[in-house]
Amino acid sequence: MLTFWLHAFLSAFAVMNPIGNVPVFLALVGGQAPGAREHVNRRSVAVAGGIILAFAMAGTAIFRAFGVTLNDFRVAGGILLFVIAFGLLQGRMSATHHPPPDEVRRSDDDDVAVTPLGTPMLAGPGTIATVMALSAQPPLLAHTLLTLLAFVPVLAVTWGLFHYAVEVEARLGHTLISVITRMMGLLLTIVAVQMVSAGVHGLFPRLG
Repeated sequence: MLTFWLHAFLSAFAVMNPIGNVPVFLALVGGQAPGAREHVNRRSVAVAGGIILAFAMAGTAIFRAFGVTLNDFRVAGGILLFVIAFGLLQGRMSATHHPPPDEVRRSDDDDVAVTPLGTPMLAGPGTIATVMALSAQPPLLAHTLLTLLAFVPVLAVTWGLFHYAVEVEARLGHTLISVITRMMGLLLTIVAVQMVSAGVHGLFPRLG
């Protein structure tokens, strides 16, 4: 169980990439007063947490509703994660997690906490795919709880980094943040390959 939790934690940290998202957070709300920034910070983390909780609890039901197996989703989710990871390896944010700038400009300050920060930046397609793939493994209750327990510290770290975003960016600098982002991309690539490999093996057991 500890191994699963560690795998879930690293997957969550890589796909949410809280350190790499600090410059994006500042670009969206850096000009606001500290109190207003903190309001956006708390709300965005709460929105992301709510989305993660919902898909962790309802993942199996969603699979049944659409006639999708866990192995089907592992392959599809792994491919999606690989696309996101490839973007991170190149030092750029995936379009699936970061909407175009014109969409961001059309959002008011309160909406920014929900979109793009809460979703898709923190709890986007890659995060949802990771949550559902992890929590849908038998035994369901144990893996769902472990998945949620893995995402809780990641959300806490995200809140802390956003809370001290100005200091974090000043101390780390754009170069180090870019290096960390690329490292998260490499880790996420490994997770994506593992997910696809497990899905293919489940769909075609004779290949193993």
